[in-house]
Amino acid sequence: MRCYSSTFADLMEMRASAPVVATYLDRHEGWFRRCATPMQVLPLGDSLNGYALTLGRFGNFGFEVEPTIGLELLPQAQGVYRIATVPLPASQAPGGLQSLYDVEFNAALELDEGSSEEPLTTVRWQLDLSVWITLPGVITLLPDNLVQSSGDHLLKQIVRQISRRLTWKVQEDFHASHGIACPPRRRAQF
Repeated sequence: MRCYSSTFADLMEMRASAPVVATYLDRHEGWFRRCATPMQVLPLGDSLNGYALTLGRFGNFGFEVEPTIGLELLPQAQGVYRIATVPLPASQAPGGLQSLYDVEFNAALELDEGSSEEPLTTVRWQLDLSVWITLPGVITLLPDNLVQSSGDHLLKQIVRQISRRLTWKVQEDFHASHGIACPPRRRAQF
């Protein structure tokens, strides 16, 4: 069992007041599923805030997994939104793969309303991510630092790819649903 972990942060600019952005974020049952595409998103049992999210197929050294994680989008608390991992019910866990990996996903989104004449809210987010994975025995024959650095690099690539796409889709979806011009794309801060 090997652990890879990192912290990531970025922001989204929303051309609306913080209460308008908060109302949109509070209604995650619509935007989360739309914006996560092409990842598969399914409701998590009876939970109104939980989703099973299949990230896609990823691999290194010929070892591939298609991770599915349970996420709960927690209600706003003092202007901060949190997303945390929750266990997947057996009916939604991919057959046999859950024993190969475990993910701890803790994200926080905070709204920061600007003071300009035009309404602008910056949504700052931070993600603490740890992934534990059981690697095949043949990979343990490789040098330890190579296995660790390759895994760390792969984790950063996955998060960069998914987070930028998801961030941009949320911005586009928010602005389109409110009939507002979307700010131009920005480069990720990580």
